[in-house]
Amino acid sequence: MNPPARTLAAYLEDYLTLRRALGCKLNRGERDLRQFLDYLDQRQQSTLTAGAAADWVRRARRGSAGPGLAMEAILGFAAFAHAHDPAHEIPSRGLFSRKRTRTVPYLYSPADIAALQNAAGQLQGTLRAATYTTLIALLAVTGLRIGEAIALDDNDIDTAEGMLIVRQDKAQSFRLVPLHATALAAIAGYQHCRDQAFPGRGSPALLVSRAGDRLTYNAIHKTFTRLAAAAGLAPRSRRCRPTIHGLRHSFAVATLAGWYRDGADVPACLPRLSTVLGHSGPASTYWYYSDSRVIPTSVPSRA
Repeated sequence: MNPPARTLAAYLEDYLTLRRALGCKLNRGERDLRQFLDYLDQRQQSTLTAGAAADWVRRARRGSAGPGLAMEAILGFAAFAHAHDPAHEIPSRGLFSRKRTRTVPYLYSPADIAALQNAAGQLQGTLRAATYTTLIALLAVTGLRIGEAIALDDNDIDTAEGMLIVRQDKAQSFRLVPLHATALAAIAGYQHCRDQAFPGRGSPALLVSRAGDRLTYNAIHKTFTRLAAAAGLAPRSRRCRPTIHGLRHSFAVATLAGWYRDGADVPACLPRLSTVLGHSGPASTYWYYSDSRVIPTSVPSRA
């Protein structure tokens, strides 16, 4: 005898458990999905259909600012239910599309990062080329925010422990980010090049400008835009353009992809990634792969 078919309510509990284990809060999504299942019950309908989803969104969200959000919640759940029982339909993504203002992250493959570093190596001036080559690689292998990288001082490199000390606020709270031996060696090589250019300099900054002082965000932004063009990295869409912040996003997504490939317990590992990225918890980290379009296949190991 075949086991009884699972109900949509049972699938919903499994779906919410899975998504929350990955760090997603889904407070509004759960509310919308439970209301949608109540609507299906009223129709005495045990199968999720695209027509019922569209009808519920029209009725329940008429004049509301959130029809796109409601349909987005249904889409995720519908894909989960369909994977377990193909009788459940997945609505078209064109229905009640959510108006997005957030940019789509530009994810860099190892080849993209190598192209950026090669372009940086062609910058005029030995020190400037070394600075941007090091900066790009450091962001790629640590997931630092650009402001955190700019703020690094020499004494934030703990060579004995293989750690980077990232200062997070004026209260001097900090987090530790592990560095591979190759990254430590590359940083030491950069420091030697920098100190030859500016012996006896007064600034404690790790990464310096052509004048020997701390880098600024505006200067980095302008230079990175030129480097991306020189590396042949074109926009993938109007909302997906190569930015320096994409290196942080790429690090997070590639780390998660590597855990999945290795068969790791990703929900259990996620707090580690949250700590490295400086997030308050996994819920903030979940965004780094909830809207990804391309997942790099590996993470470069050198800085």
